[in-house]
Amino acid sequence: MLLRPLVALTLLGAVCGFVSLARGQAASGGGEPEAREMRAWLLRIHEAAGKRNFQGTFVVSGGGAVSSARIAHYCEGGNQFERIESLDGQMRHVFRHNDVVQTVWPASRVAVVEQSQLLTSFPALLQAGDDRIGDFYEVKPQGSDRVAGHEANVLVVQPRDQNRFGYRLWSDKASGLLLRADVVNERSEVLETSAFSDVTIGIRAQPETVLLPMKRLDGYRVIRPMLKPTQLEAEGWTLRDPPAPGFRQVSCVRRPMDGPGDVAGEPSAEPVLQAIYSDGLTYVSLFIEPYNPQRHQRALVATTGATQTLMRRQGDWWLTVVGDVPIATLKLFANGLERKK
Repeated sequence: MLLRPLVALTLLGAVCGFVSLARGQAASGGGEPEAREMRAWLLRIHEAAGKRNFQGTFVVSGGGAVSSARIAHYCEGGNQFERIESLDGQMRHVFRHNDVVQTVWPASRVAVVEQSQLLTSFPALLQAGDDRIGDFYEVKPQGSDRVAGHEANVLVVQPRDQNRFGYRLWSDKASGLLLRADVVNERSEVLETSAFSDVTIGIRAQPETVLLPMKRLDGYRVIRPMLKPTQLEAEGWTLRDPPAPGFRQVSCVRRPMDGPGDVAGEPSAEPVLQAIYSDGLTYVSLFIEPYNPQRHQRALVATTGATQTLMRRQGDWWLTVVGDVPIATLKLFANGLERKK
């Protein structure tokens, strides 16, 4: 949950620059930006956002739940550093140095160290030319506002079909940093809001505040989940491609999965297959594991803020589909999955 706001900042923040480009072309009599220009612009904004130093309090609210965290992001040369401290519930700290993510639970003395994948997949989509974001979303400016004491441009990102949610974005005028993001459904109802309640941009980089805690694991039980890259077909599965228009596979691994009876942060012994799909702005994750009647008691459809979850049995297997998309989209993924005979 705590890494998700940073993913949103990285992915959705890239959209903000697109409006400036579109405005400039409209003023000069040009039409819609070409795919190459849109991709290049998104990459420039994505890379610029990665070079901002900032810290603040980030609050996520939706579905009657509210969580908050203190977040600091630094860059120094080509290195990225992040520090996240949960402010609600069980104490948890997340540290990231480039692709290495370390999650620490002080109360249970458990630390999980793993390689981040989501944070690097978005530029890969753009560079490969597979994003086609403009085919599935329309971006419109909607004036200006203030968020956490900063002047912001307000943007509306509307889906062109029923397979994804829309967004309202507040982007800092001076830096382009995403200050607030609302996820909205087809009736323009807000499903979830992620926003800074306070933020300071342009602070001095302090990488030592990330690197030093990552080295202090004496007395902790360190868990390093083994992620094995694979493909659905190699694991005996096929999936209609794409299950929903615009979504492309960005990752497929065999990995341990947290179980409800595990110690906080400790993966279960039984690995699962996880495939991640993205349309460039949002994600859908498929989890496939052997059916266990003790753990998998009934099918389930659940909503928490913008996150939808579909769980059901499929023969000798248990399928979990999760994403910030409508339930109907999750069903497309679930119905398109077949076991090879």
